[in-house]
Amino acid sequence: MEEIYKKLLLDIGEDINRPGLKETPHRAAASFKYLTKGYQEDVTKVINGAIFPSDNDEMVIVKNIELYSLCEHHLLPFYGKCHVGYLPDGKIIGVSKIARIVDIFARRLQVQENLTKQIAETLMHSTNAKGVGVVIEAQHLCMMMRGVEKQNSIMKTSYMLGLFRSQTSTRSEFLSLIQ
Repeated sequence: MEEIYKKLLLDIGEDINRPGLKETPHRAAASFKYLTKGYQEDVTKVINGAIFPSDNDEMVIVKNIELYSLCEHHLLPFYGKCHVGYLPDGKIIGVSKIARIVDIFARRLQVQENLTKQIAETLMHSTNAKGVGVVIEAQHLCMMMRGVEKQNSIMKTSYMLGLFRSQTSTRSEFLSLIQ
């Protein structure tokens, strides 16, 4: 990857031997590996059995989970917050595991629509919940720095499964609680 960054710098007309750029290919490669570390992580291993029996059947919500990702179309960042809710059905998941699930999928090349769906489906599959809801609000640098250059735009996506999809009251409760 370092060689690719060297070539990229040369192709844009930079002097890769000037002091500010001598270590840039190495730093950029390490940075890109970190920003895409979700490919090296296994959701099952991260959850690591942190599913616990519970008789709670009320909605569980973790909101304002910050996320950082890279747009798969332009390799530019998008960032924002994720809100996750679920209705337990005899099992709950360790709260930090929800944030870790968000991070695993966000640290891959993404589009926000797919990211939202992947988080919801993983939580549903892992917990066998009665329902799952995920909402992501994010700003996309591919839309802010280039193209239409709209600085204040925020994209919101949602993905609802189970009772969050089939029962309007459950969906409404979740959406009101994350506001």
